[in-house]
Amino acid sequence: MSTHINAPEGAIADKILLPGDPLRAKFIAETFLENPVCYNEVRGMFGFTGTYKGVKVSVQGTGMGQPSLSIYVHELFDCYGVQKAIRVGTCGAVSENVELRDVILANGACTDSSLQSQRFGLMHYAPVADFELLNTAYNKSKELGLKAVVGPCASSDRFYDDNENWKLWKKYGVVVIEMEAAELYTLAAEFKRKALAILTVSDHIVKGTATTAEERQTTFKDMMKLALETIITE
Repeated sequence: MSTHINAPEGAIADKILLPGDPLRAKFIAETFLENPVCYNEVRGMFGFTGTYKGVKVSVQGTGMGQPSLSIYVHELFDCYGVQKAIRVGTCGAVSENVELRDVILANGACTDSSLQSQRFGLMHYAPVADFELLNTAYNKSKELGLKAVVGPCASSDRFYDDNENWKLWKKYGVVVIEMEAAELYTLAAEFKRKALAILTVSDHIVKGTATTAEERQTTFKDMMKLALETIITE
């Protein structure tokens, strides 16, 4: 057990999906996994383990934002030996080349988070995805007939950005804004693990369009299936 995850030894697979929303974790487990067992309910942050196509896989909610994800991922890597982690989350598009419900494979993650400055001071670190997971996900998207856009995201600590900092990120090629990937990639580098963020566009910041809360929680199945197919591939 760890401070925030009440799971006994062996209850968590070495391959895990990481939605921010704990109810999305529940939905993934009940929809895609065979014989899912809930191993964590601490603070309502559900975690489940089951099998997908005969492979043991877990899914763990992480909450919103990098500080929350940092707690769960650190414990999953450090206390439970997780080796592969794929974030399955939502994002807001800033590129005109993507649309609502498009799947994004984040090859890197910019960030405004003070977590990075606390670690690196005046140095700058570039959090990037694991290439093998990224390459597998891209190839699997082709097999599944999905439109998957590869590009950098920006992980912001601010959801309501009155300063519209996304415009500067957009100028430098960022395609979507989200809130967790940079910390996931940084922790994966620290612990020598493999990580990837697979995202679904839930709203378009430039075009002013958006999906509903219910859609975000339960209907982004393409992203979920792609993540599962990717994580079970050796």
